[in-house]
Amino acid sequence: MICNKIYKIWKKKICCTLGNILERINNANETYFMLQKFFKNENVSKILKLSLKNTTVDKTLTYASETWTLTERDRKQLNIFDRKMYRRILGPVYDNGKENWRILINREIYASVKYLL
Repeated sequence: MICNKIYKIWKKKICCTLGNILERINNANETYFMLQKFFKNENVSKILKLSLKNTTVDKTLTYASETWTLTERDRKQLNIFDRKMYRRILGPVYDNGKENWRILINREIYASVKYLL
């Protein structure tokens, strides 16, 4: 009986945290789309786009995050969103071997961001 009550409270707390994370991700996504003209502009350098992402989109995502208790699932959701933003900013790459365009894989994303910043 007591275990059942604890489980319900625990389940409710996890659902609230996950809902909060997804709400934050949606807010950060909206921030990106408000600045989409800037991010899609070819005359703006990738370094400046990454700086803008770090100062606006990431701040929207992590506002008041000091009080969050993150689970592995929450971290995974945040990492997925982060890589999605990097893919949008860095764009596709041309693969000479296959002679077609492709998206960057995770390892290439992190190497490019580390190189640019």
